[in-house]
Amino acid sequence: MASLSGRPLTSASRGHAQDGGGGSVASRGSRVMAAPEEPCGGAERGREAAGLSRARRDPAAAAMSRCAEDLASGENEEGSNGINLMEFSDEILLHILSYVPCTDLVLNVRKTCRKLATLCLDKSLTHTVLLQKDYKVNKDKVKQLMRDIGKEIYQLNMAGCYWLPSSTTDHVTRCKNLVKLNLSGCRITSLRLSKMLSTLQHLRSLAIDVNPGFDASQLSSECKATLSRVSELKQTLYTPSYGVVPCCTSLEKLLLYFEILDRSREGFMLSGQLMVGESNVPHYQNLRVFYARLAPGYVNQEVVRLYLAVLSDRTPENLHAFLISAPGSFAETGATKNLLDSMARNVRLDALQLPKAWLNGSGLLQHLKFNNPFYFSFSRCTLSGGHLIQRVINGGKDLKSLTSLNLSGCVHCLAPESLFRRAEDDIDSSILESLVVSCCNLRHLNLSAAHHHSSESIGNHLCQLLSRLKHLLSLALPVCSITDVAVSMEKPPTQPNAVPQTFGKKTRVGVQTYPRTLTDQACQKLESSVFWMLMRSLRCLETLEIIGSSFSSAMPRNEPAIRNSLPPCVRAQSVGDSEVAAISQLTYLQSLTLAQLPNIVTGSGLVSIGLQCQHLRTLSLANLGMMGKMVYMSALMDMLKHCKCLRDLRLEQPYFSAGSQFFQALSHCSSLQRLCIVSRSGTLQSDAVMSFMANCLEVIMCHMFMGESLTVCRNLQQSIVRSFQADRPALNVVIFPLLHEDLTEVIRDVPMRHLDEITLFKSRVAEEPPNLWW
Repeated sequence: MASLSGRPLTSASRGHAQDGGGGSVASRGSRVMAAPEEPCGGAERGREAAGLSRARRDPAAAAMSRCAEDLASGENEEGSNGINLMEFSDEILLHILSYVPCTDLVLNVRKTCRKLATLCLDKSLTHTVLLQKDYKVNKDKVKQLMRDIGKEIYQLNMAGCYWLPSSTTDHVTRCKNLVKLNLSGCRITSLRLSKMLSTLQHLRSLAIDVNPGFDASQLSSECKATLSRVSELKQTLYTPSYGVVPCCTSLEKLLLYFEILDRSREGFMLSGQLMVGESNVPHYQNLRVFYARLAPGYVNQEVVRLYLAVLSDRTPENLHAFLISAPGSFAETGATKNLLDSMARNVRLDALQLPKAWLNGSGLLQHLKFNNPFYFSFSRCTLSGGHLIQRVINGGKDLKSLTSLNLSGCVHCLAPESLFRRAEDDIDSSILESLVVSCCNLRHLNLSAAHHHSSESIGNHLCQLLSRLKHLLSLALPVCSITDVAVSMEKPPTQPNAVPQTFGKKTRVGVQTYPRTLTDQACQKLESSVFWMLMRSLRCLETLEIIGSSFSSAMPRNEPAIRNSLPPCVRAQSVGDSEVAAISQLTYLQSLTLAQLPNIVTGSGLVSIGLQCQHLRTLSLANLGMMGKMVYMSALMDMLKHCKCLRDLRLEQPYFSAGSQFFQALSHCSSLQRLCIVSRSGTLQSDAVMSFMANCLEVIMCHMFMGESLTVCRNLQQSIVRSFQADRPALNVVIFPLLHEDLTEVIRDVPMRHLDEITLFKSRVAEEPPNLWW
């Protein structure tokens, strides 16, 4: 059965409709980070388990919601085509209703007629409730929802509901049969957590935040009894603490996110020592998955070492996934070396990620044993291509099980050796070919943040070799890797009124004109390029990132804004509008990131993407064209008029003028929810912003870091909050001067969901293993 959007039904979109009672819920959550189903081709076109959280919010949701509205209009009414929707089979109606938020189903739709009253309470719709991106839900709706169907809910996801008061979690106690509960990003105290968990005796999977003031001694014996049965725990730490880990004696999967700041708001340095009374030791004997992601800062490193100390004493026999994501330098210690040595002797891994300092210069990879690996991340490591082939792929060993590979920042990973090699030297195509042949089922590949230059050998270009990976769903490449060698050797075309690739005096630019269609000669030249052929061969691609190898965002995490930018790679100088136009072949593209493409002249390729990529939901553009002027504004505005499914837009461009014309074009994006603009010396029109917010009723996040004064920014922010907060409970507005010294203090108050997903720029392809959490 095809969906109303024209795309085949996926297993993810209908998976929740196939599960019945509580027993099926447990079986659905039993697989730990299993590889997704085969992509492309009817029912085989699968999604990761994480896609379940998006199934009701994909581009087809609008069509499904309209059908649901028709259903709600009356049982006997016929549509304009003479078809009565109420005559559809229950199976079809249930599929349509699955695209409607659960709060609307239970609180509104089911009141329209008897048939819908029965269908809206079907177990396929009520046993998994996803509120994590239902930005219109409030405390009263949650209370009524739990009162009506609480006993029917087996999985509840409230991740990122930062706008709900802490008391909202009190109503979760009505869900007596809960098996999985996600409260990441929700405010909850120790006492409330204790009261809630005391009633959830069937709980097996839990995700929570541990904030300053958390006190494990306040947890009741009933609460600890529930925690002792939890096998999956995701814990985000904002303060040095073990949280509830010592109470979870049956842990099989442990995910830790360290977001502890080095300084308090008052400016005092924080310590990584745990709070008094937290000397209990975690229980890792049954652990199968250990994952830790660290935000920048030495305190996070100190605290994670305390968690690892127990692992170094006795490595769990069933450990099959060990992943630590740490930015910057995270030095290896005696305890961590003992842990890695023990792992090399006693376990066989399926997923691995280690800090670069733990791998660089060590022979660890030579001794580690792997079973059927599905995820590797060697991000920022100095791993050479020779070592990659010999120690990981084992000289061309069959690695069909590998579905996700992150080589971001591995500057030598496609070269035979790194000792005498310069970063900009040509890659060894035989290494990439061995990788492609051995890992033929890759679905997520990240090669960004490095110079991967192809040689002039015919048929050995990086794009030609990658075109063999027919199952790819997400791909991240450096800009210099997609250019044709012959073209890159030539002098790039001169641009009218060109300015140096540096920040200079602002240049006034009128409305640009650009060719709406390509000539036959230009089309033939374009379609013969290696990047065009790569895009044509990867028709199932959903996420694409093309990022300059020397690009760095003007907004780092815990530092002042960057004032200067490194110039793009010489090989990247010819990449521009034609390469962007090639992306328009990706019919199913949902997320696109373009950063530091220097040869953007008009931006005409963006219009092609807007017209052809109708499923596009996330768009991030940064430093396109000449840095001294915004050359692609006219094309961008034309593109936005066609992006009806766009939900997230991030723009980072010096001298960006956010005026009335831009916001009028942006108002065509009727599904837009989140907007972030980062612009050194950029300007904005307050009236245009207010008009945009009034027209786009779905927008709940507006972040602008521009060159305006602090007074202008504060006044606009207060006006938006005052005008729209009442009708949009999840509204989050941050408007602040980009170069202000207090920017880092403002950033720390942004909800983690927005900060991690859109406000901060980063490559997200293969950032984590697929199916890491639901």
